[in-house]
Amino acid sequence: MTSLVEAPAGVELRELKDLADVDALSRLFGEIWGTGSPLLPKDLLRAMAKAGSYVTGAYADGRLVGGCVGFHEEPGARTIHSHIAGVLPAYAGKSIGYALKMHQRSWALERGITAIEWTYDPLISRNAYFNIVKLGARPVEYLTNFYGSMNDAINGTDDSDRILLRWEIDSAESAEAAPSREKLRHIAVPPDIETLRVTDPDAARIWRTRLRDQLAPLMADGWRVVGFDRTHGYVVEPPTESGEAS
Repeated sequence: MTSLVEAPAGVELRELKDLADVDALSRLFGEIWGTGSPLLPKDLLRAMAKAGSYVTGAYADGRLVGGCVGFHEEPGARTIHSHIAGVLPAYAGKSIGYALKMHQRSWALERGITAIEWTYDPLISRNAYFNIVKLGARPVEYLTNFYGSMNDAINGTDDSDRILLRWEIDSAESAEAAPSREKLRHIAVPPDIETLRVTDPDAARIWRTRLRDQLAPLMADGWRVVGFDRTHGYVVEPPTESGEAS
């Protein structure tokens, strides 16, 4: 089966299986995250591709500029966990990340998989907007310091708090039609946490703790993230009297 998705002009998306290709993807992730060593070794990527996991690269100007890797969750879940996705900074803002997610969606649906899950740093507002508003994925769990200290160029020494998202890829639900209710609450995030981590690490750590203390208990108590506003942050609604969000 071949997943056909319209990509930005001059960009090609393709599944990677050959050793040279997965080696290039391994090195690309190291370059994007600035780790100095592979985030995912080439032998692991080769094995994942052979075993039927999702390993895809994005090519532009004759070079590999982005990629995405996901693996199957336990059989009954019929879900793919999208572990890592990235695009070189020079190619940011060209809709390559969106094309990769659409390709992953098509790939999953072809295999009878109806949901994709992944984690992201809840402090990065552009990722929150992309995930919740543009894709329509929904946060389902707040994970405190999920990966431990990562010590890469993107995360620094900050705690690796993450939100687990679930994207119901066979649903027509649109995140842009968030409900309007008096009890909706907004949880703010900084406009650019990545710059703040460099210019004022102490302030960045305060934001991490503030978001964790506000959002994690709400999600644990059944509140549901129903949208993301570029100005006001996360939009959350309370559980109903039955204990479930409406």
